Amino acid sequence: MFRARFKRQLPLHLMVVPSFLLVLVFSYGPIGGLVIAFQKFSIVKGMFDSEFVGLANFEYMFALPDIWLVIRNTVVIAGMKIVAGLAVPIVVALLLNELRARVFKRWIQTLIYLPHFLSWIILGGILIDILSPSGGIVNQLLGVFGIEPIYFLGSTSWFPGVVVISDVWKEFGFSTIVYLAALTGINPALYEAAVIDGANRWKQTLHITIPGMLPIVVLLATLSLGNVLNAGFDQIFNLYSPQVYETGDIIDTLVYRLGLEQAQYALATAVGLLKSVVSLVMISGSYYLAYRYANYRIF
Repeated sequence: MFRARFKRQLPLHLMVVPSFLLVLVFSYGPIGGLVIAFQKFSIVKGMFDSEFVGLANFEYMFALPDIWLVIRNTVVIAGMKIVAGLAVPIVVALLLNELRARVFKRWIQTLIYLPHFLSWIILGGILIDILSPSGGIVNQLLGVFGIEPIYFLGSTSWFPGVVVISDVWKEFGFSTIVYLAALTGINPALYEAAVIDGANRWKQTLHITIPGMLPIVVLLATLSLGNVLNAGFDQIFNLYSPQVYETGDIIDTLVYRLGLEQAQYALATAVGLLKSVVSLVMISGSYYLAYRYANYRIF
């Protein structure tokens, strides 16, 4: 019995092997290097012979003049992304659910889903051109109304908003599909009963559609808490500059500059380790909340 089942499932297990090896090499393999966070690391000596300094790197990290500014930027940008990333797909899913022309509905779904497949290198170049203060289409439109050109990607006040809006634009199509899938699980008999009772489309949405979506909304909202320190390195790295460090510098970009540009490997590892520990706590908490209030189980 076991041998027959194993033979039948063997192709599926073989398909998983490449992914398993990638995770093993690039996710679990580097864990051993975390010891660098507790050393006065030297490339010449390596992590086996470098001097052990305990928590000195963490003490130095919290003494950095910009560390709390970076943490604040990370939490603020990630928080705005979480809120906007939940609200916009819900609204779009409700609007698409009201469309009766199925062909038009599919076209809209495809168009809003496409940016999800583009990397931030491509989208970063597109945004730089669109928002350019000299020839960007956005500033050209503002000029029609007599508004002076705005340097969106070079302004400390505009940059966080651009980051959040562009992230929502890229990802809301993918999240919308999740909510549309949740809507298909609502019993059509509920709408039929509501029509008989005289409920219009707004009341049907308010009393049937939204409550039907609520479990998946609660689930995704709680799971998103684990990303409170993930403000999006790929996106910000391709868009930011020293001019917007005050409001745009996040933990991941700080680690990049400390580790790869300034060669402070021990300090960069300490910052990254602290972020990972906090993220682990937040993710564990979010999974507990998802289990507690949305009956979500990993297994």
